[in-house]
Formats: sequence, structure tokens, C-alpha cells
Amino acid sequence: MGTTLEKNLNVSILMNDLKNENRQMQEVMKKIQDISMKSNILALNSGIEAARAGQAGRGFAVVATEIKKFAEISLHASKESEALINNIQQKANEIIAVKTVDVAYDTIDKIDRNLFERNCDVQAWATFDAIKDCLTDPTLEAKKTAQSFMNNIYEIYEVYFDLFVVDLSGEIIVASQNQSQVGKNMADREWFKETVRTNRVHVTDMYHSSVVDGYTMGYSSPVRNEAGDVIGVFTTRFNWQFIYDIIDRVKIDEKSKLYVINSEGYVIASKDRLGILETKLSNLKAVETVLAGRSQRGYTIENNRIYAYSLTEGYNAYKGKGWSVIVEESIV
Repeated sequence: MGTTLEKNLNVSILMNDLKNENRQMQEVMKKIQDISMKSNILALNSGIEAARAGQAGRGFAVVATEIKKFAEISLHASKESEALINNIQQKANEIIAVKTVDVAYDTIDKIDRNLFERNCDVQAWATFDAIKDCLTDPTLEAKKTAQSFMNNIYEIYEVYFDLFVVDLSGEIIVASQNQSQVGKNMADREWFKETVRTNRVHVTDMYHSSVVDGYTMGYSSPVRNEAGDVIGVFTTRFNWQFIYDIIDRVKIDEKSKLYVINSEGYVIASKDRLGILETKLSNLKAVETVLAGRSQRGYTIENNRIYAYSLTEGYNAYKGKGWSVIVEESIV
């Protein structure tokens, strides 16, 4: 049994083949219509000549009349056939659109599940003694123990740029990789303020970080002592490049396009890697619809192209960031 995406791809290929054959049939029907119209003109001219011939042309007039009837029936039938062909074409487009919506949904769901794991990671690691100890008793030895623990995480998980421990004053006291960040104060950063204020995990949107020199997301969890009081923040920087492990596995036609957009409509990932945090797709009806909250999943047909969309539903405790996946498919 193939995966859902493989089935969707096969259906799209079959539907495109059907549409191509339909277009060929339309050309055939146009030729038949042309023949019918020419036959009708021929019958008309023949009738005129038969009338001129008088009694001698009566037999020919009968033939001309029958040719005219045949031409009219043929033209009517060809028009009915053309209407049916157009209907089949429309239904094929609708099938492709529905299957493309499935692709969009499947992609955002996989992204949500991946980011849910990152959400769990930061919460779990914030409970480890090595992290708590370097905040309650920030000796050099305690910090080295925390750094060793964080380095192990970094090596095992491979999907992070860096991990940091931040005390309640906002100062980074331990870094896994970038030691130049130690001693810097993060008290004015939203992720720090919100984590401490809400006593809950805070997740940033995707952004470009000059510190890690790449696209990233910050996951920050409060670190609590035995009494449950917040004593600091444990924060990670996810390497956004790993999202492309999901996107690159999405099987769509070479001419098709796939985008992940944020809640403002900006592209934050795409199959072709272009326009990241620069291109805004809010000019598309599909994007306008999903951003306005009028529909969470569906498609539009614009400029002979299908735009399927699916809004994040989050996964378990991870509620998502209001992102959507847009898949663009040609219907020409």
C-alpha cells in the first residue's frame, strides 16, 4: 500500500492524463462541428442549385434536404458532446483540487507533529537537575555540569542550533554552543518576558537569527524549583532547515508549488526555497480566505490554477502559530 501522498500524486497524474485526453476530444469535436457546418452550407447551396434546375433537380433537392438534416443533427450532437466534455474537465479539476487539499493538510499536520516534539523537548529538559542546579547555585562547577548535559542533548537530537539557560535577571548563564552569548542580557526580549510572566512555554514565530546565522524558532520553558517558583528560563533554538525534511518528501508535480505561510501571509518555507520572509501571498483568494478565518481547509481556482490551503490545527498541547500550507497546481 502506498502512502496518502503517493496515492494523491497518482490520482493527480491520472486526472491530468484524463484532462489531456479530454482536450484532444474537444479538438476532434471542433472538427466534427466544422464538418457539420460545411455540410449545412453545402446542402443550402445544393438546394439553391436544385431549385434553379426545376423539375430536373427535384431528386437532387431531396438529397440536399437530407444532407441538411444530417448536418443539423450532427452539429447538435457535437455541441452536446462538447458540453459533456467540459463537464468532465470540470469534475477532473475538482478531484485534483480535493486531493491537493489532502496534500496541504497532510503537510501542515506533519509540521505540527514535528514542532509538538520540540515543544515537549524544552519542557522536559527544564526539569532536569543539571538545569535547575545551575540556577539555584550558579557555581562554575554547576554551570559546567549544565553545559555538559546540554551538549549531550545537542549531539543526540541534531535539530537545534543552540540551547541556553537564562536566570531571572535575564542573563544567559550557560550556552551549549555559542559561548559568546554567555553574560548577555535577554530581559527585554518578548520570549523571556512572556515565559516568566505566564509561567508557561513560549514559542516564537519563525525568524532569522543573526546569533545562530539561520532561520529558527525559539522554544522557552520556565525552570521551577521544588516549591514550583520560577527560577529561570530554559530556551532552545530549533534549526528550521529540518522542516525541509518534511517538505522535500511531499510528492507533487514538478510544475506545482508548495508554500508554508505565517499568520500574516509571508512565506516561511517553500519547495523552491525562494522568498522566505520576503514574499507575501495575501493577494491570493485562497490565502485571503484562510487568513480571514472564513475557512480552515479548501481550495480556490484562480488564473487557471488550483490553490489548496490548510490551516494548522496544532497537535496536542502545541496549538500552532496560525500557519497554513498552500499548494499550487496547474489545471491548464
